[in-house]
Amino acid sequence: MRKLLLLALVGLGAQLVDGSLGMAYGVTSTTLLLALNTSAASASATVHLAEIGTTLASGAAHWRFGNVDWRVVRRVGVPGAVGAFAGATFLASLSTEFAAPVMSLILLTLGLYVLLRFTVAGLPRDRVGLPLRKRFLGPLGLVAGFVDATGGGGWGPIGTPAILASGRLEPRRVIGSIDTSEFLVAVAASVGFLVGLGAENIDFGWVAALLIGGLIAAPIAAWLVRIVPPRVLGSAVGGVIILTNTRTLLLSDWVEAGPGLRYSLYLLIVVTWVAAIGWSVRQHRAEQAADPAPADDDTPTTERATTSR
Repeated sequence: MRKLLLLALVGLGAQLVDGSLGMAYGVTSTTLLLALNTSAASASATVHLAEIGTTLASGAAHWRFGNVDWRVVRRVGVPGAVGAFAGATFLASLSTEFAAPVMSLILLTLGLYVLLRFTVAGLPRDRVGLPLRKRFLGPLGLVAGFVDATGGGGWGPIGTPAILASGRLEPRRVIGSIDTSEFLVAVAASVGFLVGLGAENIDFGWVAALLIGGLIAAPIAAWLVRIVPPRVLGSAVGGVIILTNTRTLLLSDWVEAGPGLRYSLYLLIVVTWVAAIGWSVRQHRAEQAADPAPADDDTPTTERATTSR
C-alpha cells in the first residue's frame, strides 16, 4: 500500500510537470520508477499504460479549448505510433542489466536538453507562419516515438520544441496537438510491451496508481502553470532528471565510480542546477518587465501589438 501511494505521488508530480510544460510526464515518471529499482522495460511499460488514460483526458481537454490541430495530430501521431511500437519491442528484448543504463543515458540526454532549452532559450512564442509539412512531421514522429518507448519518455521533449522552433504553429496548439497525438503513441507502445513482455510482467496496480495520481494532477497543473513560470519549472525539472539518472549511471556496471567521484559530480550538478534556476528566474522577471502581457496569454506578440487594449 505504501508503494502504491508513492507511485500515485509520482504520477501526480509527473502530470504537474507535463501539464505545465507540455512535456516530460514520461521522462519524469520513468526516472522516478527507475529510482525505485524497477526494470527499464517494466518502468516504460507501466508509464505508457498509465499514459493511455492521462493523454486521453489531456487530449479531450485541449480539444474542448480549441488547442488541437488535427492535421498535425494525424501527421505526427501515426508515425509516432509506429516508432513507439518498434521501440517497445526493442527495449523488451534487451537484458535488464543492459537496458537500465541505456534508458538512464537516454533520460540523462533528455534531461540535459530540457534544462538547457528552458534555461538558455525558453520557448519561442512569437513566430506563427506556414502550415507544417508531412516531410517534417513524419520523421519527427517516428524518431520521437521510438525514443519515447526506449527511453520511457521523450515524445514531448522532442516533439514540442521541434514544432515550436519551426515557428509555424502557435504555442497552445503545439502543446495541445502533441499531448493529443501522444495517446496514439501510448497505445502503440503499450501494445508493443504487452507483446514483448507479456501481461504477467506488468503490475497493473502500479499502472492504476500512476493513472490516479495523473488524473488528480491534471486540473492542478492548469492552475500551476499560472503560478510557476514554465521557464523556471523546466530548469527545475531538468535538474531532477539529470541528477537522478547520473546517479543510476555512476552505480551501474558501465561506470562503477567510487564514492569520491560520485559525490563530487553530485555537488557539481546541484550547484549548476541551482544556478540554472536562478538564471531562469532572473530571465523571467526581465521578460515580464519588457512585456507586461499576462504570462498565460498565448496570442503572438505581433498580434498583441496590433490589438488595442
